[in-house]
Amino acid sequence: MGNLTVIKEFLLLGFGNLHGLQFFLFGIFLGIYVVTLLGNILILTVTSSDQSLQTPMYFFLSNFSFLEIWYTTSIAPKMLNTLLSGPEAITFAGCVAQFYFFGSMAVVECFLLAAMSYDRYLAICSPLQYPSLMNLHTCVLLAGGSWLGGFLTPVVTVAMTFQLKFCASNEIDHFFCDLAPVLKLVCSDPEVVEKTTFLMASFITILPFLLTVASYINIVVAVLRIPSAAGKQRAFSTCSSHLIVVTLYYGTLGTVYAIPTATQAAALNKTFSLLYTVVTPMVNPILYSLRNKDVKKAVRKRLSQWKYSMEN
Repeated sequence: MGNLTVIKEFLLLGFGNLHGLQFFLFGIFLGIYVVTLLGNILILTVTSSDQSLQTPMYFFLSNFSFLEIWYTTSIAPKMLNTLLSGPEAITFAGCVAQFYFFGSMAVVECFLLAAMSYDRYLAICSPLQYPSLMNLHTCVLLAGGSWLGGFLTPVVTVAMTFQLKFCASNEIDHFFCDLAPVLKLVCSDPEVVEKTTFLMASFITILPFLLTVASYINIVVAVLRIPSAAGKQRAFSTCSSHLIVVTLYYGTLGTVYAIPTATQAAALNKTFSLLYTVVTPMVNPILYSLRNKDVKKAVRKRLSQWKYSMEN
């Protein structure tokens, strides 16, 4: 008990001693962050202003882009500071807020990906009933449920984690307040927290993942029944970007959180965390814009309007 202390702030160690690479990495990750913000803001702009994109598919895409902006913003600024100036202090309340906000955004993303796959399933497998099944009320219900569920789910984990007794050390060997590095600082036994979090995370991630997989199995079966090659290509093109995003997100997220907390290597944890917190949010708008004819057409139209207004 003599080693216990009241922790008022934590110290995010970031990437440690990078031997002169920190400024190079700072430039790279700052560029990624800027591209992420601009790409998702562009998608939000064109989907909200172009009448041809006022459909359920782009309604969910605009929700997804809005999510990605805040998802990466909850991590990137502090991470960039650790690269620029070394270990970064974060208050106890700030660490709780970052832990909760990041967890909420991660859960919302799981739910939204499932909702987007369900939308594609109805569009391809039930095209005649699609307008009535995926109406405005259904879209709002699915999106609203995703956001509400995301913000409610991490409350138990956050409360249980930060009620534990922390030792004298306040150094978090990571670039943000994630579960595994935070639990390494506690003096009390974190087994109950780890088991509770694992069960909740398994249910919250596996259920949407299985729904997504089931949707795409039905999509593939339906597409293979289309007689023409052009019809198959058109059907696959409407959901290929989403499938790539699902694979990237669940692949990197599962690699980190499927490994028991006690056995996680800090360097490997940071590497995979970078993929799903910084890199993937940048890839998403690129996939949805460069691989989508409707979005590219809307962007060109918007750029032409801006150019005309500037010239006149």
